[in-house]
Amino acid sequence: MIMKREYLSRIADKTLDAALEASGAVLVEGPKWCGKTRTAQEKAASTLFMQDPDYTASYLKAADTKPSLLLRGETPRLIDEWQMAPVLWDAVRHAVDRRGEPGQFILTGSAVPTDNAVRHTGTGRISRVLMRPMALFESLESSGEVSLKALFDGSASGEGISPLTIERLAFILARGGWPASIGEKESVALRRVYDYADAVINIDISRADGVEKSPARVRALMRSLARNVSTAATLTTVRGDAAVGEGELSEKTISSYLNALRRIFVVEDLPAWNPAMRSKTVLRTSPKRHFVDPSIAVAVLRAAPDALLRDFNTFGLLFESLCIRDLRVYAQTADGEVFYYRDKSGLEADAIIHLKDGRWGAVEVKTGTKEIETAAEHLKILRSRIDANKMREPSFLLVLTASGLAYRRADGVYIVPIGCLKD
Repeated sequence: MIMKREYLSRIADKTLDAALEASGAVLVEGPKWCGKTRTAQEKAASTLFMQDPDYTASYLKAADTKPSLLLRGETPRLIDEWQMAPVLWDAVRHAVDRRGEPGQFILTGSAVPTDNAVRHTGTGRISRVLMRPMALFESLESSGEVSLKALFDGSASGEGISPLTIERLAFILARGGWPASIGEKESVALRRVYDYADAVINIDISRADGVEKSPARVRALMRSLARNVSTAATLTTVRGDAAVGEGELSEKTISSYLNALRRIFVVEDLPAWNPAMRSKTVLRTSPKRHFVDPSIAVAVLRAAPDALLRDFNTFGLLFESLCIRDLRVYAQTADGEVFYYRDKSGLEADAIIHLKDGRWGAVEVKTGTKEIETAAEHLKILRSRIDANKMREPSFLLVLTASGLAYRRADGVYIVPIGCLKD
């Protein structure tokens, strides 16, 4: 008998609860295998699995003839992979209007439907919750001694000890935050990520928009993105790096492929921050390249954990991507977004967490202790360049490290290993 895996609480649980209280329906979207369906099932009273092979044909037929039949059931009713029958979106919107009560439906999907597949946006009826792979606190690998919320509130002690070694982090980078792999033995977890990347390349990306794509070209593009992860590589750079035996990819093709990868939530670039400055400083605006989880980059590069430890430059870029993933997960509960900052002088911050209420914090990511002093000084220079009359003073300055101790320096800069952080 196969035992159902124990459910590990997700930070998105609280977000989903709040959305169900406020809206008639909630769309939970994100990459395949990140735990959307399992999280939604914890809240649902009834479930419709659109991809159940025994019933898919009949479900699709019902959607074509009378979609309201598929909405019958106890509420909240979960409709998994709803985008297989986009008409369900409008059916749910109509049912929400008619019933006039919150918490009626949960929709989950791992792909954004093609343009014009639905007639209405769902504004005011359908709330959205984005789920990503697990952050380290969710996978029980961070001690959680330093809270991002406490940093913003000014109540963080900033003290802690990370349980993670560099060797363990190298494995986590390769395994990723995929719920089904947490706790599995290393060989199984790594094999699953390779299979995930192969499925994206050979099947999923073409299904995203119904346009057949060359697996060789998709793989070349994803390898280029992996080599340029955590950098602001332009399309021209990516194009040159992705040249394959079939010839160079045009920028139009690359843009098309990237849009398809965004539709299935495989890539998630980091936008540049545009704050009010004290002087006319020219800011960089190109996004930084990131996958939704750094393990995808490791998989397409076919880089085992021990290989990452032999190439510390690549390890550093992937570690930065891991930190961005976790910061995005943690910031979501505070109604925040993550950006990066870089100006023409080369001054940068790897992450800016900006909350909707105007508070913000700046983060530098460093793998070695020798880099901490320089990172802290850069953060303080950045603070001096922001117009505090328009932007407020930063709530905190933080250097995220790979391992070691968490503490607050005499100058107020926090030094925190990623293995101590939580939401």
